[in-house]
Amino acid sequence: MTLHRRIAANTTLVVAVVVICAFTVLSLRNPTVPVGEFVLAAVLCIVVSAVAGALLARPVTRPIEELRDAARAIATGNLTRRPSLLAAGEVGDLADALRRLAEQSELQTEALRAEEVLLVALTESLNEGVIAVNARQQVVRINDTARQLLRLKDAVPFSSDYLPRDRTLREALETALEGDSAEPSEARVDDEYLSVTARPLAGGGAVLALYNLTPFRKLEAVRRDFVANVSHELRTPLTVISGFVETLTDPDLPADLRAQFLGMASVSVQRMQRIVDDLLDLSRIESGGWLPNPHVIDVQSIAIEVILPLQEVAVAKHVLLEIEIGANATDAYVDATAVRQILINLTENALRHTTSGSVQIFSEQEEDGVWIGVRDTGSGIGAEHLSRIFERFYRADPSRSREAGGTGLGLSIVKHLTEAHGGRVRAESVSNSGTTIAAWFPNAGHTTN
Repeated sequence: MTLHRRIAANTTLVVAVVVICAFTVLSLRNPTVPVGEFVLAAVLCIVVSAVAGALLARPVTRPIEELRDAARAIATGNLTRRPSLLAAGEVGDLADALRRLAEQSELQTEALRAEEVLLVALTESLNEGVIAVNARQQVVRINDTARQLLRLKDAVPFSSDYLPRDRTLREALETALEGDSAEPSEARVDDEYLSVTARPLAGGGAVLALYNLTPFRKLEAVRRDFVANVSHELRTPLTVISGFVETLTDPDLPADLRAQFLGMASVSVQRMQRIVDDLLDLSRIESGGWLPNPHVIDVQSIAIEVILPLQEVAVAKHVLLEIEIGANATDAYVDATAVRQILINLTENALRHTTSGSVQIFSEQEEDGVWIGVRDTGSGIGAEHLSRIFERFYRADPSRSREAGGTGLGLSIVKHLTEAHGGRVRAESVSNSGTTIAAWFPNAGHTTN
């Protein structure tokens, strides 16, 4: 029964009791009072009191019911609901208190939402992976970096059992859940090397911080390989030079042998000089010490400049040097010195590995740029080597490359010079059928992603 009906019923009940009491008193004092008239009057009084009670209860119950509805709405999270302040007295005071409570709750909720948005933005902007685990060992928060590192796609919350079963990671989590901090340690998840740190949370739970060490480990491997390769490349000519110097100290050495040994030592010195020069060029390009100064150049003219000094070697090897310039690729927007060095490296490399047939400098238009490269009919490169030929000191056939006088750095220089223009390189080859290596340079005004 509603409050309004209860008030009306109680009012009617009180009137009925009063009427009965009055009838009893009158009957005792005056037994001659007509019962029928009194009953009719009593019924009329009760009906009037019931109607009056219902009408008078409405102003009292309406604001209370409104307060009830507003309180229910606020309890369910609708903080925009406000009670009316039209009621007077204590009910009006209660409405005012409920209104202020709703306003304070709304302000606090907005502050919590803003803090939540800020916290999410901070964790998502980190390069570190962040994972929060509650006392029930459920992951309740995880940023995108951690998802990518651990390859997790489950929506939070989910059990910590779904985390990788790496021993180091698990031990760090268990230590933090027990209330102790876990110092940084290295874990390996799939092919990623991760630095794992864990801290306990007040009230139970833990936070895991993951930092990807894979790029640093790869750089360390590249550095080790680089040092080993440089040492290996320089050791051979140094050994040759050392042996010849020791031999040349013999005063009885015939003059013709002395001249021959000096010539061979000179070749080794020149080889070392080329290696050092190429390393300096690579270092300058990679460090940003060299930037291209592109302008429109005539590809035919650059190709002729490159071929002329190599004609004598080509004739001796019975190799034909050719130039094929595409109809829409006569010009290119490049640094003249850089494209000259690229073509020299590619042409010398092609000539070095071609014993018959031809070596051709070509250009062709494609998309918003020009391909400039060299194709040959030489020994070719195996498919398993193509993806790595632009690495420093990488050789598909180390013995033949060194015998031919290559430094192992030419293609790496080609790649870096091309990428400095915003371009890209490609290599196509079939063993014993020739090789094509080319660099793509964007046209003037064209931007690359």
